[in-house]
Amino acid sequence: MRILILCLSLVFAFPAFAVQPDEVLADPALEARAREISRVLRCPVCQGETIDESNAPISRDLRLYLRERLVAGDSNDQAIQAVADRFGEYVLFEPPAQGVNWLLYLAGPVMALLALVLGWRFLRSRNVAEVGPTELSDEEKARLDKIMRD
Repeated sequence: MRILILCLSLVFAFPAFAVQPDEVLADPALEARAREISRVLRCPVCQGETIDESNAPISRDLRLYLRERLVAGDSNDQAIQAVADRFGEYVLFEPPAQGVNWLLYLAGPVMALLALVLGWRFLRSRNVAEVGPTELSDEEKARLDKIMRD
């Protein structure tokens, strides 16, 4: 049981291993801000990891640059913008809803609405009662009789 608890504690502590001791700021308030900001910045080379969780060298560079900006006196928004300006908008987990990014924000709801409309039309077309057989005209009856005799 103790081994299981030890293993689980190590698994949950892995993100803490990404930030190296030499990166940690002496001021606890600035370090807390840096950790908060680094949770909303994506590692450019990792799939869906924050720079706080990633051990990639580029994430280390991002963490150091972020801390430099905070020590220089930037606000959280200014520091995030500086990182985005330097490394591109890809590093933002939540890019601003402006310009081409509106496509990203609107694509999900538009696709969901389209799926609902298409599903409703499909189900509605299945519920339409089929038209029953119609009576044969006199001409069709005569032709059928002729076919049956031959």
